[in-house]
Amino acid sequence: MPGGRLTQQERRQIAAGLADGLPYAEIARRLDRPTSTVTREVMRNGGPTAYRADLAHHATQRRTQRRRQVAPQPPQASRQPYGRDAEAVRDFQETLTTVFMTSGLPKMMARVLACLYTTDSGSLTAAELARRLQVSPASISKAIAFLGGLDLVRRESDGRRERYVVDDDLWFQSMIRSARDNAQFVETARQGVGVLGPDTPAGARLESAARFLDFVSEALTRAAEQAREVLYTRPATPSDTTATPPPNHE
Repeated sequence: MPGGRLTQQERRQIAAGLADGLPYAEIARRLDRPTSTVTREVMRNGGPTAYRADLAHHATQRRTQRRRQVAPQPPQASRQPYGRDAEAVRDFQETLTTVFMTSGLPKMMARVLACLYTTDSGSLTAAELARRLQVSPASISKAIAFLGGLDLVRRESDGRRERYVVDDDLWFQSMIRSARDNAQFVETARQGVGVLGPDTPAGARLESAARFLDFVSEALTRAAEQAREVLYTRPATPSDTTATPPPNHE
């Protein structure tokens, strides 16, 4: 499978594939490239409806030129714990960002979330995020407010500064939030059934959607609770329990 940067011709093939309505996986297969490469390329350059091959190529050239003009960082800045490959970590973080973007997150929010998930601590301050992503503190603040509203990030404070955290429980909270949002739609849809009439096409459509989401939300909540209990409940340790002395038979 070829490596290296995409050529201008490959970008034109991507644009042609998008125009033909091909999925990313099929475009990648025709280019003999990983699907993640094509997905990242499209999402970084306007998305599937606004992607333009020549503009994307020139934008990549400009980014490359800017990176070359930046003074090299000292060797310790690129060191990774556990002997990780720094370039591989950066590539994975970019791929994870793309996955979050394709799931619906705006680019900056996706970058912040990917940055948090690829730190061993799972938490960073606003200043640390701004430094790692090379963006303004205002951009970080806006992204955190958005992610916090979706229960994808939570805040912790040590009394002096806030840290933004991702942990196991956040996916559970996000699933429960999704189920609550569905429940709100179900309630509203059934109000619409009463207004439009259950025997009308519009009323029947709303009732069908309500029944579907009602069923899915109940199953989602039950599965999330079971997964949380099974996957994230730590086994008891001797320090967690009080030993019961054996009975005295004397």
